[in-house]
Amino acid sequence: MAQQALGAGGAAVTRKRALFGLLDANGWAWAGAKALLWFTLIIALMGYLPDRALYFTIFPTIDLGLNAVSVVNLCPNENGEGVPCPVPPGAVLPWEVGPAELSLPQPRASGTVVQSGVNLLYIGGSTNGTDAVATVYSSPIRSAEGNLSPWTESTPLPEPRRGASAAVVAGTVYVIGGFDAAGAPTATVFAGTPDPTTGAITEWKVSDTLALPEARGAASVAVAGDGIILVGGTGPSGATASAWKSTLDAKGVPGAWKPMADMPERRTGAFASLQGSHLFVYGGSSEAGPTPIVLRGDLSTAKETAGQILSWGVSREGGTLPLPRDGASGWSNAGTLYFGAGTGPDAQGQVWWATPNANGDITAWQNMPAGDLPAELQLKNSAAAVSGSFVFLVGGDTAQGVTAGLARASLAPKPPYFQLGILGATVPALGIGGEVGQQLAYLVSAGVATANFVLLILVGLAFAYRDRTRALVMRVLRRGGSAA
Repeated sequence: MAQQALGAGGAAVTRKRALFGLLDANGWAWAGAKALLWFTLIIALMGYLPDRALYFTIFPTIDLGLNAVSVVNLCPNENGEGVPCPVPPGAVLPWEVGPAELSLPQPRASGTVVQSGVNLLYIGGSTNGTDAVATVYSSPIRSAEGNLSPWTESTPLPEPRRGASAAVVAGTVYVIGGFDAAGAPTATVFAGTPDPTTGAITEWKVSDTLALPEARGAASVAVAGDGIILVGGTGPSGATASAWKSTLDAKGVPGAWKPMADMPERRTGAFASLQGSHLFVYGGSSEAGPTPIVLRGDLSTAKETAGQILSWGVSREGGTLPLPRDGASGWSNAGTLYFGAGTGPDAQGQVWWATPNANGDITAWQNMPAGDLPAELQLKNSAAAVSGSFVFLVGGDTAQGVTAGLARASLAPKPPYFQLGILGATVPALGIGGEVGQQLAYLVSAGVATANFVLLILVGLAFAYRDRTRALVMRVLRRGGSAA
């Protein structure tokens, strides 16, 4: 489109218009629009496309555009039946019952499971729910895909223990307190260091330095960057509200326990998880029985009082557990708290999870029915352990008695392999892993960037020599037409 204007001497001059006649072709607005277009094109060719090429090589899926809201979602079958797509963040995938060869050598309940190096250890426990044993079973972890090896009997504890707390600090396993063979809480702490060659614990020693100020069983333990925190548990007079900390020395060895601020209520058989500067204690029982109340201790970050609990709080509405549970299992992974199994007035087997926000607040606990424990895994007093992206429930009490069985679930659902959004899409990619994938990704990304750079040079030459470029294009088109 053109517009007539008066030039010098009153002669009519044609002024060209651009963008459907909206802008003056010789004006600043059209020049700015073209500059923005070329700037965006250069960023896409030299930044976005090489970046996408790199991740297309090493990732199983890749996002194209801004895929904020997807209307079509397709997930892999590995997530299991009944699992929504996409899977809610933090969800537990359907549980798998372990084969008979991966069951404990003998039924156990109220034991403790920890990971020591490449081995899972099941420590102590009971064969009938009351009598403690000293046995320790070990199962090597065969791969990151959650595969275990058959359990074998390892070096036993010096004395029987059930309901003990366990922590791994600087490679050493500490078994803290617990109930003895007579059912009384103890103040003893056993320490076992794996052999650097075999990874097996060949000896358990009594740590006089770590002896508890008072006997405790079924206490909650959390490992901090500077020590071990032990809260609650059952003492000589019943459930307690105590909180103690063992601080590491310069060599990383835990020192004597020192008192911290007591919890606002007594709690035993609960689970403790340290998330940033917040210590969460949930599940278990108070003096009134199983409780849904979640407690939170706020730790100081000041240099003079670092690691000390400044105050305790009680969860608000929405932050409490949906239902109290007796003998439930709890664990944490990647900033998310988990709680499930146990017995209560309603049906068993539900598994809930919650992710505290940056302020340490829990807004709600979530549940996905597909991630609940099946009927054959209605467990109580089962020991939970997280290894990699999998959680294991080992042993426990069932309606038929104490079991030696094992259950496993993934905490890392597969993302959708295809999504179609309003402004973008997620499509399958190559997903080449390992060092080969990394090096190949660098080569592919560099190749795309080089090709795009050459393309930009050719485009620049074409604009610099428009007449020659136009003649070359016409000559090629005429030859093509003649050939046809």
